[in-house]
Amino acid sequence: MQLPEISIRRPVFATVLSLLILLVGWVSFTRLNVREYPKIDNPVVTVETKYLGASSTVIESQVTKVLEDSLSGIEGVDVITSISRQEQSQITVNFVLSRDPDSAAADVRDKVSRVRQRLPQGIDEPVISKVEADAFPVIWLSFSSESLSALEISDLANRIAKPMLQTAPGASDV
Repeated sequence: MQLPEISIRRPVFATVLSLLILLVGWVSFTRLNVREYPKIDNPVVTVETKYLGASSTVIESQVTKVLEDSLSGIEGVDVITSISRQEQSQITVNFVLSRDPDSAAADVRDKVSRVRQRLPQGIDEPVISKVEADAFPVIWLSFSSESLSALEISDLANRIAKPMLQTAPGASDV
């Protein structure tokens, strides 16, 4: 027997079954958690290295390239992007979403420590950090004035606005 056939022969059963399905759906819907910004741990790890006095070309060839070559061999790497500036190298390693962020960061630490001796003498220790989903700014504020200079605006923002925003409930970083 098909469901339409049963519904025609036993209309009370069909009504009760429909109400039961509706009730289960309503209960499930009301218990469903919904967040405006769900917590998603994207497996993204950054490696920042400072080498005082080095030009961007030296940073690129002696720091960024060495680290990139080492990091590209890690399992689950999706995209590697890097920026080489004067005195600073920043490498961002994006992993596939199925990769655990903690193990990805551990693998990056391991690879960086293996090539540490190939980096130039006098370079600062590379700083390895996971990118947290909640670390991205939700609000950007800018201040302007027709009568104050940029330095005065910056001073006012740091002395007055910043302390007020830091004490706001839910503010983690200002």
